[in-house]
Amino acid sequence: MTRRSISILGATGSVGEQTLDLVRRNPDAWRVVALSANCSAAELAKLAREFEAEIAVVGDERCLPELRDALAGCDTEAAGGRTALCEAAARPVDLTVAAIVGCAGLAPVMAAIEQGGTVALANKEALVSAGEVMTAAVARHGATLLPVDSEHNAIFQCLQGGKIEDVSWITLTASGGPFREWTQAQLDAATPEQAVAHPNWDMGAKISVDSATMMNKGLEFIEAHHLFPVGLERLRIVVHPQSVIHSMVEYRDGSTLAQLGPSDMRVPIASCLAWPGRMDTPCAPLDLAAIGNLAFEAPDEDRFPATRLAREAAHAGGGAPAVLNAANEVAVASFLGGNLPFTRIPVVVEETLNRYSATAPASLDDVLAVDGEARAEAEALLEIA
Repeated sequence: MTRRSISILGATGSVGEQTLDLVRRNPDAWRVVALSANCSAAELAKLAREFEAEIAVVGDERCLPELRDALAGCDTEAAGGRTALCEAAARPVDLTVAAIVGCAGLAPVMAAIEQGGTVALANKEALVSAGEVMTAAVARHGATLLPVDSEHNAIFQCLQGGKIEDVSWITLTASGGPFREWTQAQLDAATPEQAVAHPNWDMGAKISVDSATMMNKGLEFIEAHHLFPVGLERLRIVVHPQSVIHSMVEYRDGSTLAQLGPSDMRVPIASCLAWPGRMDTPCAPLDLAAIGNLAFEAPDEDRFPATRLAREAAHAGGGAPAVLNAANEVAVASFLGGNLPFTRIPVVVEETLNRYSATAPASLDDVLAVDGEARAEAEALLEIA
């Protein structure tokens, strides 16, 4: 068997760890080229040694001395900083797994795309903030985007063998998060510890909070718009608490295809690693009889207005989605730091959207400029609050 080369950007995060778990179980199938982390130098060095990576990169250059010390006597090259991260992402490989959370992942994702290879995209902010710029780069360089998010991966699978012009509806399913049945009074008093305790999925803190506010689904709505060009009016969201059906595609003849699977990110990751084939995973098979019932309900946009805000930003277009994403990242960080009530997160996002109007970005630099200005506006709103 010929070993395929792989780079994992965001190797110490949730998606990165689960990707490496699958690589670890198939050591003869993969050759690891690059691994990156923001600053977890000791953990990154441990992974680099285990997988004999060619290069390990910390995004925060201040952590480079620690990484170099941890890799002393090892053949793995150590590097740090934004430029080094992009250079590592640009190394030619068979597959790049882009799992850096937030806008910090934009430039490395673009560097990987510009090599014309296959990119398994777990960074939803890349398409939310820079959708037109990024999809244009994919077309220009002949790259292939494979969606890692369970919902988009489900849609991708349901579209196999079908034609996009035959699609009537694409339905994104949402668990509803840990606060789905909470009262408004309970939501007002929600803590970061409660918000990150997702009932179905094992995710990082930021994504878990986004799930609790339903912003995660709003961002995925925008992402789906760029990945699957059926038109915004043919995208919808339904709450499905069991997280068994990950998304659905309805065709014009009335047939609806759904992708089902356990609530384990290794399933969609494996779909990308093996594409266009399949591979084994350690995930337990679905026991539908034990699950018993699958429930569905409409999103409650009074208690969880984030999906409304995302939909409005998608329809507004231009720089609005980038503003939405930047303001949300600022607000979530403030909430996780104990400085903002949970229910104020969407308020900060909406007020930022109302105060700052950005023109459509034409380049990655434009996107980053909009992102920075929107963050400054959101930070100013937090100071007022």
